[in-house]
Amino acid sequence: MDAKYVSPFIQSFNTVMPQLGFNEVKIGNLCAKSKEIICSGVVIVLGFVGSIKGNVVFRLDLDDAKTIASAMMMGMDIEEFDDIAKSALSELANMLTANAATFFSEIGVIIEISTPTMLEGVNMSVKMNSQEILSVELLADGIPFEVNLSFE
Repeated sequence: MDAKYVSPFIQSFNTVMPQLGFNEVKIGNLCAKSKEIICSGVVIVLGFVGSIKGNVVFRLDLDDAKTIASAMMMGMDIEEFDDIAKSALSELANMLTANAATFFSEIGVIIEISTPTMLEGVNMSVKMNSQEILSVELLADGIPFEVNLSFE
């Protein structure tokens, strides 16, 4: 997997999150994972096709998802992860991936993205479409936001 394909997602996160009111945006751990990701919390999946094909899987803990949804809704208190909060997080995933698509176009890689699909639960199994997954932890005001990338 070519690590240069991670950069547009990092650039996107660095662009979008401050627009939502997050002051400190950092890159955390970067690692390779196997095809199957076992996780809990909130998972948002988008596909992309074009010059490259693959998937991006965003993952957050449930409480962190509520905090980000609250920030997106101008500080509205989010006690439960309801339809409005889910819609906000799906839109964030859409914004991040669409922004990444713009950054990809600047390096001559043209992609189109799918609509987001959200999952919520405990010990979920998400199987990606390639054997090697590149995972980067991005932090917005200390809130970890996991981005898992799979390319065909």
